Amino acid sequence: MTQPAAPYRLVVVPGDGIGPEVIAGGRRVLEAAGRLFGFGFEWREVLIGGVAIDAYGVPMRDEDMAVCRDSDAVYFGAIGDPKYDDPKARVRPEQALLALRKGLGLYANLRPVTVQPVLRGSSPVRESLLEGVDMLIVRELTGGLYFGKPSELRVTPAGREVVDTLAYTEQEIRRVVKLAFELAQGRRKKLTSVDKANVLSSSRLWRTIVEEVKAEYPDVTVEHRLVDACAMTLIQRPAVFDVIVTENLFGDILSDEASVLAGSLGMLPSASICERRTAYGLHGMYEPIHGSAPDIAGRDVANPLATILSGAMMLRWSLGQPAAAEAIERAVADALVAGYRTPDLVAATGDQPGQKRVGTQAMADAVVAALEAGASQKVGAASAGAGAKVAVR
Repeated sequence: MTQPAAPYRLVVVPGDGIGPEVIAGGRRVLEAAGRLFGFGFEWREVLIGGVAIDAYGVPMRDEDMAVCRDSDAVYFGAIGDPKYDDPKARVRPEQALLALRKGLGLYANLRPVTVQPVLRGSSPVRESLLEGVDMLIVRELTGGLYFGKPSELRVTPAGREVVDTLAYTEQEIRRVVKLAFELAQGRRKKLTSVDKANVLSSSRLWRTIVEEVKAEYPDVTVEHRLVDACAMTLIQRPAVFDVIVTENLFGDILSDEASVLAGSLGMLPSASICERRTAYGLHGMYEPIHGSAPDIAGRDVANPLATILSGAMMLRWSLGQPAAAEAIERAVADALVAGYRTPDLVAATGDQPGQKRVGTQAMADAVVAALEAGASQKVGAASAGAGAKVAVR
């Protein structure tokens, strides 16, 4: 692409727990990619989550929402603090995450699930089942139970009762389904729609709309699976899936289940995108799928690779830099092949010959080194090729 005339304007949200540590590693990798590919970043950091409650009394201020909205993209660490876990608490860090999704119009969450060949032994799933696993889970993000009203506890003469509302409009379903079809067209042309149509009215409308939309994409094969059957197949035969599209709650559960295939929550990135376009791509928020892990915060042991790979997704989807995104993804693979492992990746297999147990920042450094080495090899190969052509002449 044509390089931007000015630095990309990025909002960074370190958040709580291990968020600041993994974001620091991710930023270093992005800055290295920018140096190699000729672009830069203008970073603006905002407090969101438990740190914002501590500082301001609210999980997110209106002015910080406006800053996020005005950016080219949002790079997000993690939020959550056990001191706000009381369900009776008036304010909780997670309220900010839901507000960001709604306020920025982040209607689709994209979670790619791939298994690095050198990490197959880290997964609790039998290695033979992991061959060929390469799926993309598309989760609707701004509707369903998480946003339906009423959602409340009621006290009645018969005792306490609670109600949550699962509501979807036709437009909400159709736009995420169309996105999933378009993504399937660029992959292996297979779409799995997941619902609970044998029980839920919302799922019956979901299935109906998928059937209507598929006429626009005749080259994509479509199958419908009930969510419980899909959950079982994700473990028994994960390689059968290409693109999975589903509603908010089901997508939340299934994507976390699928994370075990990769060996660790610390390996899986995500992108939450909206319909609004910036000068470079779709506006979005990019974050690892793991939580804030307060029990290991500040110990330099968290795995930053999901955050680093989320940065690669940001380059591809929001900043129009696919070559840089691919270079980061290759560098992550190269660092793993070289034996670098954070503690979560060692836990399943124990220390193995050739492994180098490292912390958060050293793992990020290993990716930067692999990124720079890959760029040097390309330059060297190009120079050799040019020299060979001169010799032929």
